[in-house]
Amino acid sequence: MVETKKTFGRGANECKRCGRKQGLVRKYGIYLCRHCFRDIAHEMGFEKYS
Repeated sequence: MVETKKTFGRGANECKRCGRKQGLVRKYGIYLCRHCFRDIAHEMGFEKYS
């Protein structure tokens, strides 16, 4: 039997666009930092109401 090292939650905690680890928006599986999210939120279908 081959033993594999278990990795819990590694690799998914960074922005998909720029790689930044702070200010991550993970809700709905978005995985973008808040800076990148603000840049492309409108293209993704989000609207600003105020």
